Amino acid sequence: MTECTHPLAHQRASKGLTRVDLAKLICAAAERRGLRSGTDKHRVRKWEVLGITPEAETQIYIAEALELPLDLVDPATWPHWLPAGDGGVVPLGPSSTVIALREALNTSMEPLERRTFLALSGSALTALAAAWATGPGSSLAARAGGEKLVGKETVTVLEDISRHLNSLVTEQRQHVSALLDAHLKSVTDLIDDGRYNKATGLRLHTLAASLAQTVAWHRFDHGRHTAAGKLWIAGLHSAHATGDPDLGAAMLGDLTYQAAWRQDHTTAAGILRQALKRAQHPAARSLLHLRLARTLAAQQDKQPALRALEAAEHHFGASSGRPLPAWCSWMSEADLAVDSGQALLDLGDARRAHQLITEGQGLLPDSRAKTRGVFLAYEAASHLQLKEPELAAHAAGEALTLSRRIGAPRCERLVQDLVADFQPYRTALGVPDFLALATA
Repeated sequence: MTECTHPLAHQRASKGLTRVDLAKLICAAAERRGLRSGTDKHRVRKWEVLGITPEAETQIYIAEALELPLDLVDPATWPHWLPAGDGGVVPLGPSSTVIALREALNTSMEPLERRTFLALSGSALTALAAAWATGPGSSLAARAGGEKLVGKETVTVLEDISRHLNSLVTEQRQHVSALLDAHLKSVTDLIDDGRYNKATGLRLHTLAASLAQTVAWHRFDHGRHTAAGKLWIAGLHSAHATGDPDLGAAMLGDLTYQAAWRQDHTTAAGILRQALKRAQHPAARSLLHLRLARTLAAQQDKQPALRALEAAEHHFGASSGRPLPAWCSWMSEADLAVDSGQALLDLGDARRAHQLITEGQGLLPDSRAKTRGVFLAYEAASHLQLKEPELAAHAAGEALTLSRRIGAPRCERLVQDLVADFQPYRTALGVPDFLALATA
């Protein structure tokens, strides 16, 4: 764990404290309890640079000195209980992967997300994306100092389990979220404590990125945005360690989807432009351009949005000598059509938008139930813009029923957001039934 990436160093720097300053504050915290601490700048350096763990009582003094809530202190998990980075974002560094994964796991496992005071900063996310875009990935080396050897057979089993859990349809995956959490923790522990060669380390970091992405979507679907964001950030750190630019672009693309969902389109556009600087595979570039078009259209930036749509269509299906990245292998003509339609809907072209959304619905396979629910919500919105409340009520009711059946609260939220738009049509055929369903 290096000096530049240690959570204590980040917290100290964020408060404008030198090591001498922090040592004095720790001693003062002890004195207020009638005790004495021998902390000095040299001891602080040992914690930050050499990885020495302070005593449990001293960790309480550290939290008090840094003005952090004392209920965050968990001596067994030092230094990972410390909030890491600026704006809730762990900066990229040669030893940052485990720090980011531990930070994400700690936040993700807290049911009530006690760390809401560490809401992710849009500017910090954009800066993280820029740091990723301006340099190559870390040079991943063998880890010879771990306690136990991690063999390739072990990693194969972990990869198979992950692949099987991810293959479950949404309706069933909701039952295995705890297994995915535990799986990610196991992989993180192996990266942190294991001994392995370079090839095995590469597989472990790739698996960590994939698992972090999957768990992040589960948190996002359930409205736990801080946890989701930290998991995608951890996935970016893992991808950065592998040197795979498309895998890193995947994590940035998901962070932009979240930012756009929260109506922070400035952050979304800023991150996407950085992601496009290094994304290589045509499928990856198509998806990123499509998301850029969506966020630009939401800002009514018409011509750039239309150019992004053209770029998305141009890259879609283009040949490449590289394998299709697994994280965007799901993208199909249905997704291109519906998301293009949604962008046009935001730009006011309701007729063409509705046509594309309807076409996309017809192309979507039955196995993608959650996506169908989202698409039905988009269809309902397009019908409302066309002043077709009866058709809108039918689509919205179908989306709501589906989202509740498969356990997809994010999809349900999309439908609930339309309820106010149905109020002028309260007496239209089907609308009273939909409104009753929405309040049930």
